[in-house]
Amino acid sequence: MIKVRNLSKHYGELVVLKDVNVDIKKGEVISVIGPSGTGKSTFLRCLNLLDIPTGGSILIDGVPLLDKNTNVPKIRQKMGMVFQSFNLYAHLSILENLTLGPTKLLKKTKAEANKKAVELLKLVGLAEKAYSYPDELSGGQKQRVAIARCMAMEPEILLFDEPTSALDPTMVSEVLAVIRRLSKEGMTMIIVTHEMEFARNISSRVFYMDEGIIYEEGPPEQIFENPLKEKTKAFIHRIRSIQYKISSPDYDLYALQGVMEVFCDKHMLPTKVAGYLLHVAEELLILNTDFTDLTLSLAYSEKDGMLELLFEQKGAPDNMLENKDLEDDIGIKLIKARCRSIEYNYANGKNNLLLKIKPD
Repeated sequence: MIKVRNLSKHYGELVVLKDVNVDIKKGEVISVIGPSGTGKSTFLRCLNLLDIPTGGSILIDGVPLLDKNTNVPKIRQKMGMVFQSFNLYAHLSILENLTLGPTKLLKKTKAEANKKAVELLKLVGLAEKAYSYPDELSGGQKQRVAIARCMAMEPEILLFDEPTSALDPTMVSEVLAVIRRLSKEGMTMIIVTHEMEFARNISSRVFYMDEGIIYEEGPPEQIFENPLKEKTKAFIHRIRSIQYKISSPDYDLYALQGVMEVFCDKHMLPTKVAGYLLHVAEELLILNTDFTDLTLSLAYSEKDGMLELLFEQKGAPDNMLENKDLEDDIGIKLIKARCRSIEYNYANGKNNLLLKIKPD
């Protein structure tokens, strides 16, 4: 359905895309991931000529998009795009937002457009908001309306440019649920996203973008579990782990807990597991007596659902959980009860305590 060859995009001296080559088949769901500034959004914008490529070729159903004889507006009607900002017309009702395009561009009657709009609003769970205005809706509801508005133009391809990045965490799931439903109905979709668990679950393929190219592509199992290239490995590791350094006994416990809670929310970990983590980290810090060059590292394995907390402390060898003077300490008992396994080793002048937490 989409064939891209040697696609490049320059903004003066700035090279954003330099050699993008991809083939996307009908019905595929492609998630595009990667660090910020690597051309993910520009790639989408080039596909429907919101940004004019500097070089290369794009074929949509065999039609060369960049050919001067191509009817670009007609090709564009095959592609709907959902942006980070919702771009709804504030002075129009939700129903009017959905019917404007079909009546003006597809030449549908008002009755036909209204009927289709109501069907689409039911699809995204917002039929009761048909006569409301955008400023009466939450961010998640506005984004669902934006998706329905794209669908009203009867596209064959949907492009999503980080559709949840402007939303509060509580609203993200409702938008992702709509996109997930569309994927089950066979819609061809390309989704730029930072929602890694969502990308893993919904995609037929994942593109990792870096250096202005599709640096690595493959099924989600490969990209998220066994990436082949070093930059992909580094990116996947980075999104699954965080570090928090403590250099004083007067550290901010609430800030640490906030970082850990955000990490758990990002990976959609059960509330119970997040609670275990916070208890274990707090008890470890209570037991600790030296805060020189102390680092807490948190990592999550999607493969086995295991949460790992690594406690690294410079100093002489000392496994605080095996200290005989503290053998009956309730804190140690709590830590051991919350963890599936605990491993201690001493290397390069550091005490390393690895605790693995997993729900029962």
